[in-house]
Amino acid sequence: MPEPEINATASAELVVGPADLASSISTEGGDEFPAVLATARMVALMETAAARVLQPLLSPGKLSVGVTVDITHTAPTPPGVLVTANARYTGREGKLFVFEVSAHDRGGEIGRGSHKRAIVETERLQRAAAKRNAQ
Repeated sequence: MPEPEINATASAELVVGPADLASSISTEGGDEFPAVLATARMVALMETAAARVLQPLLSPGKLSVGVTVDITHTAPTPPGVLVTANARYTGREGKLFVFEVSAHDRGGEIGRGSHKRAIVETERLQRAAAKRNAQ
C-alpha cells in the first residue's frame, strides 16, 4: 500500500460558530458546558487535516477513517475565532497511518496529540455498519 512521504502535512480551518461550542453538545437539560470550542470539534478538525494528507493515496471506493486519538486540549477558543488544525505524517504502525496533530488560534496553541487512521473500502465499511445494526 502506498504511503505519504514522512513529514507530509495538511491543514484544516474553522471559524468557531454556535454549533462548534461545548455548550451546544448536550441534547438534554441540566448539562452545562462552556461557550467555547468543544474538544470534540477540535479533534474533528485535526482528523480532517490528517485525512487530507492521505487523500492523494485513495483509489476509487476507498476512504480513510480515524482509529485512535490521543489529544490534549489546552486552551479555550471563543466563538468567531479562526482555528487551524495541522497534521504531520510520522509513519506507519502496521496498517495504520500515524500523525502528529496540533491546533491553534490567534492566541497560540490550543491542543496537540497523536492520531491514527486506516484506509478502508467504503462499501465494506457501510455493509459492516448496516449488518452490525440490523435488527
